[in-house]
Amino acid sequence: MEPDRQGASAEPDEEAEGEATLARDVRWYSHQPNLSGQGIIAAYSGRFWVLTVLLGVVCGVGASVMIGLLNLVERLAYGSGGSGFLGAVARTPALGHIAALMIAAVIVIVGLRVLKRLPTSGGTEVSDALWLQGGHMAWRGSVARGVLSIVTVGLGVSLGREAAPQLVGAATASKLATWADLPTWQRRLLVASGAGAGFAAVYNVPLGGTLLAMEVMLGTLALPLVLPALITSVTATAVAWITLGTHPSYAVPTYAFHPTLLLWAVLMGPVIGIVAVVWVRLISGAAARRPRGRLRWVAPPFVFLALALLSVQYPTLLGNGKDIVQLAVVGKLSLGLLAVLFLLKPLVTAACITSGSPGGLFTPTFSVGVLFTSATGILWSHIWGGALPGSFALIGGGAFLAACMQGPLSGAVLVLELTRHFDALMVPTLIAVAEATIVARRFGSASIYSARLRLNPEASASASAAALATLHALDETLPADFLQAPVSGSSV
Repeated sequence: MEPDRQGASAEPDEEAEGEATLARDVRWYSHQPNLSGQGIIAAYSGRFWVLTVLLGVVCGVGASVMIGLLNLVERLAYGSGGSGFLGAVARTPALGHIAALMIAAVIVIVGLRVLKRLPTSGGTEVSDALWLQGGHMAWRGSVARGVLSIVTVGLGVSLGREAAPQLVGAATASKLATWADLPTWQRRLLVASGAGAGFAAVYNVPLGGTLLAMEVMLGTLALPLVLPALITSVTATAVAWITLGTHPSYAVPTYAFHPTLLLWAVLMGPVIGIVAVVWVRLISGAAARRPRGRLRWVAPPFVFLALALLSVQYPTLLGNGKDIVQLAVVGKLSLGLLAVLFLLKPLVTAACITSGSPGGLFTPTFSVGVLFTSATGILWSHIWGGALPGSFALIGGGAFLAACMQGPLSGAVLVLELTRHFDALMVPTLIAVAEATIVARRFGSASIYSARLRLNPEASASASAAALATLHALDETLPADFLQAPVSGSSV
């Protein structure tokens, strides 16, 4: 009879322990949908929060180093002066353009051979690592790829500068996650936060970097996931201020609202979405046609020589396109030049991708959108005037970004932070953003971040599952019946 008494006494103890565990989990439950799982504090250890701050510091330092390297390469290639990169390029003779880009071709060829010999584990791009490789990236290979990217962009290759700090941030996050033995969902969150923080630091857009990490990279805005990304981006931006300053990326006057902008946004939103589909498909096709075998050594010199020759007449084609955006948003480009650059910039950027050169697509995408919408805005002004050309560029550029990123909130907020003078244009911008994003998705468009991934139905399913797993992992500690039938009156 004694064993039976012990078994009987053990049952209440187990039942009491289960009730205590449930009560502890219930404490973190809320009916509010964005308060998933255990809540902000209980979901992470103190070590995780230390890692987010440390990652932010590394991302800020990494962004500063990369931009310093970019500026150094630009000065060595094209000289220095008070008129910035575009002025230096315009003063450089044709042979200087050819020499700089031929050096870039050699660096790409040698750099890609070196990268192939480095040990690899996980993805080579942030999107590949995050969506298809469980957040795993090789630190040395990723940093080397970032350096290769920033050097070639400094020499004039028509790709974005943000790839380098994003790679440094994401690879560092992956290394820290391995060191701390974090679960996969926290690894993904940290890698997305590192990529967003690198982006935030280089462009001085802490909120935009956070939204890029959450909305685009992870596909969720749940509060427990947003806060680590926000802390990382804010820390990285603050650290980068020491060397990069606090000024916005673009100097833009304050544009006033006019009703013509609202009607233009309503009519042009779907058109912008269609143009975004064409741009993303061009990028996807260029990535799929990267040469193999011996053609890998021929493509960079051929593409970069063509770019050098075109840049003699159109120097704004060199680099990521920042000067194009700056000139367009203050109305300094004529309608004819806008049309020519709108035809050439997408082609040279796609050609640079086909050559195998690594680099980002954010500013090239923004510049293409600004060119198209500036031109249409000027034409629209002949129908109903009253607004300056730069206002059309900002509204349309934001909508184009949103559609190409498949991130409506990110696109709008990034333009706001990049310019700091955008409040009066917010309503027409959001209308155009919504329409363009819907139309782009209706046509089945990918984003500029998924366009360079190899098409694979199983991989696509894996990418969706990876994003969902990060969010759903927050709820793993709660009993299934509790999630299906929440207890009323519980609080976070």
